[in-house]
Amino acid sequence: LILWGDRDRDKRRPVGFIAALSPPQNQIMDKEYVGFATLPNQVHRKSVKRGFDFTLMVAGESGLGKSTLIDSLFLTDLYKERKMLQAEERISQTMEITKNAVDIEERGVKVKLTVVDTPGFGDAVDNTECWKSIAEYIDQQFEQYFRDESGLNRKNIQDNRVHCILYFISPYGHGLRPLDVEFMKAIHDKVNIVPVIAKADTLTPSEVKTMKQRVRDEIEEFGINIYQFPDCDSDEDEDFKQEDTALKESIPFAVIGSNAVISDSKDRPMRGRVYPWGVVEIDNPTHCDFVKLRNMLIQTHMQDLKDVTQEVHYENYRAQCIQSLTRIGAKERSSRNKISRQSITELSLLPLAETEKLIREKDEELRRMQEMIQKMQQQMQQNQGEQSDTL
Repeated sequence: LILWGDRDRDKRRPVGFIAALSPPQNQIMDKEYVGFATLPNQVHRKSVKRGFDFTLMVAGESGLGKSTLIDSLFLTDLYKERKMLQAEERISQTMEITKNAVDIEERGVKVKLTVVDTPGFGDAVDNTECWKSIAEYIDQQFEQYFRDESGLNRKNIQDNRVHCILYFISPYGHGLRPLDVEFMKAIHDKVNIVPVIAKADTLTPSEVKTMKQRVRDEIEEFGINIYQFPDCDSDEDEDFKQEDTALKESIPFAVIGSNAVISDSKDRPMRGRVYPWGVVEIDNPTHCDFVKLRNMLIQTHMQDLKDVTQEVHYENYRAQCIQSLTRIGAKERSSRNKISRQSITELSLLPLAETEKLIREKDEELRRMQEMIQKMQQQMQQNQGEQSDTL
């Protein structure tokens, strides 16, 4: 359908919004043109109007720069009221899960970002099953979404499921620690894991390369399933394919976070860290993988992270819930059958007099029902006879 303006009626040119979406003049005159090409624009307008939501979880031991990196990624200040605990206070501290939500708008596109932090993770002397509360939190969000989806009001379902978890690996070791392996194995079937090497400015370029290869080898050795980037379509341009290949080769991302704005000799503002021997720029791809991680999370793979959460992790949880409900229903039916058989057995063990009394009562009830049926049949025959006499 094409709307025409009065001033352009003679020229027969479309005006308004549809004019921007309409094909050239020679295609308009083509009778084969219907207008399906505008469907992506309709979906785009509806999505922008509704807005987007994304839930990101960060995990790792204290002091690896998790809060700084989140503020650097989204240009926010989520942790301005955070209090740093002293050493004595951290001894008795237990891991807790905190949520921080912020609404971000860029060029008319609104995103509700929820960051789930895990302060206290891995800081105890005994870290046995310290990841249990994190796994339970992820399952709780799945359960809440499953309840809302199965309810009567499904119009405004709030999605609080964790779409991605950034797991911070310490740069001071020689690969993954036992805690890293056990944590990722406990949650890799529930959420998309993106491993990052924290504070990469403490490593030389050769050490970063060696660390990345060692982490990749250990992830494969222990059978840990991290987030897998989707394959590029054959019709994608070469630049996009090269960027995708570079992202895949950068896993785990070696990142540096900083909110400090500094200026070099050319008075060019930039974010980075100043050391006695030089300056580290977080937006410089030759210094760290911060830009690659930001592009992956926001520009290229945010929707794919949500799709994998919906189509893989949530569907697995949903299937398990349905199977458990089916098993519970089968047990209940089996228990009812057992009760009925038990009642029959107890009936056979009643005294003879009571058994005969029950039989007589049943016979009397059947006799009354038969008399009632006979009266109804006689009444129906009488009504039919009266109708035939009237005719």
